Amino acid sequence: MRPLCFHPERGHIGRMTLPPDSGRAAPGSAHFEAVMRRVVEGFPERIREPARLVRLCVAELPEPWMLDDLGIDDPLELTGLYDGIPLTEKSVWDGPHPGDAVWLFRKPILAEWRDRGDVALDDLIAHVTVHEFAHHFGWSDEDIATIDRWWE
Repeated sequence: MRPLCFHPERGHIGRMTLPPDSGRAAPGSAHFEAVMRRVVEGFPERIREPARLVRLCVAELPEPWMLDDLGIDDPLELTGLYDGIPLTEKSVWDGPHPGDAVWLFRKPILAEWRDRGDVALDDLIAHVTVHEFAHHFGWSDEDIATIDRWWE
């Protein structure tokens, strides 16, 4: 199955707060994409427009090249990825590039949600989306960690 990619559009959905052991089917890629779109539309105006230019992609698992680039062996360890050139590094001298993309990986996010058991799924999807967009805007993981206490 090919990953689902799209450009963000306006939309609103409710929060997914089912407990992981509720017996209901896990939400699919369409649910993840809707949460991603809602997050982008909720960004402050000054970053919303540049964020709308980023492709939003949902895949079941990361591609092998993504894991190799990051030195990750277990595909369930990678919940999201920013693929592109951060805005702080873009230049008119950049060569051809397919464009910036934020990837979310459904199975790793669902595994994290199940393992944590103390967070709403939509909150986790939103957190990963914001984290990956922070990379688009030029923040390192260390920069993000100084203000984001999500994993503590």
